Amino acid sequence: MTKNKMMLRMSLLCLLFLTIAIQCSDSDEDPDISWMIGPFEKLDAENPIMGPTDTLQFHCPILDSVIGWSEKDLFNPAAIVRNDTIMMIFRAEDVIGKHHGTSRLGLAKSSDGYTFKALDEPILFPEHDSMFMYEWEGGIEDPRVVEREDGLYVMTYTAYDGDRARLCVASSSDLKQWTKHGLVLGPTHEDTWSKAGAIVCAMKGDRLIAKKIQDKYWLYWGDKHIYACTSSDLIHWEPVVSKDGKLHIVFGPRKGYFDSDLVEPGPSPLYTDKGIVLMYNSRNAQVLGDPDLPPFTYSAGQILFSANNPLEVLDRTNTNFLRPEKSYEISGQIDQVVFIQGLVAHHGKWWLYYGTADSKIAVASSIISDGKGNDPEPSAL
Repeated sequence: MTKNKMMLRMSLLCLLFLTIAIQCSDSDEDPDISWMIGPFEKLDAENPIMGPTDTLQFHCPILDSVIGWSEKDLFNPAAIVRNDTIMMIFRAEDVIGKHHGTSRLGLAKSSDGYTFKALDEPILFPEHDSMFMYEWEGGIEDPRVVEREDGLYVMTYTAYDGDRARLCVASSSDLKQWTKHGLVLGPTHEDTWSKAGAIVCAMKGDRLIAKKIQDKYWLYWGDKHIYACTSSDLIHWEPVVSKDGKLHIVFGPRKGYFDSDLVEPGPSPLYTDKGIVLMYNSRNAQVLGDPDLPPFTYSAGQILFSANNPLEVLDRTNTNFLRPEKSYEISGQIDQVVFIQGLVAHHGKWWLYYGTADSKIAVASSIISDGKGNDPEPSAL
């Protein structure tokens, strides 16, 4: 064999080994997933577990008439455990409003995690009060709920007037009667588009208890980039700003990934022994997105923050862990959507509730491990 042929052969072998190494690296995009929550399995035999119905009726104080308030779509739920029962707060739309239906929040309960019974009337809705100008007639959307140590329930929700979304907060002692406390961002940012507020919590048995970090409660919010707020009481919030006075971006979309177009908080972030785990929603871009997903597909990822600094990103998944696959996830009011929003621990399992195609509700579950393997140990308060 000539010297040139030998050098060519060695070059080809080096190129082959390099290609194999790259392929091996690409096939294992999330090598360390020990901090993640899950893995989750969809309950295909039960899903979708809730959907629109014309049986729920109530007298709307603004329209001054009885309407089917969940007749069009029913989706995007929050969840929390109360008295060993899973309580779900869901978003429902009527067929009357000009903004694809006015949204209101309803309450349903379950003992097994997938069979829910809803109250006849909504628990939070637009009415003639101080929030009317922000809530009518788009309505009240996308709740997320946690419990304070003293038993008070605190819920964030989006008020939509048909032009602008604004993140709001309300509280309750029983999950049925709610007090509205106004805009999370306050008067300084009154006209800022804001939504999807998820409050950091820790587990205490089956209870999701809001967790203070360095004497402050923390909330992630946003639906393009993710921002943050802090509070001393969960009711009054201050946005985190950068040195230039602008809202501080915690993290955002990534070109070429499933989350290439936008990111948005999912359920309440969980304080664990590995750090703060935020499960988030995302949308795939039409251009420079994940080629394995259709453009504008909503799927879910997870990100890890430092337990001592909720603004410091430690790790982030490169692949989604939940994506549209079933017909009710692929086709609906908005096609190609799974939108995670409610997470509870109940009877040894995680129960993850999500909206499907902005039309129905489904659930996925996971066994809660002892902190080994793929499931982080929830950190005690």
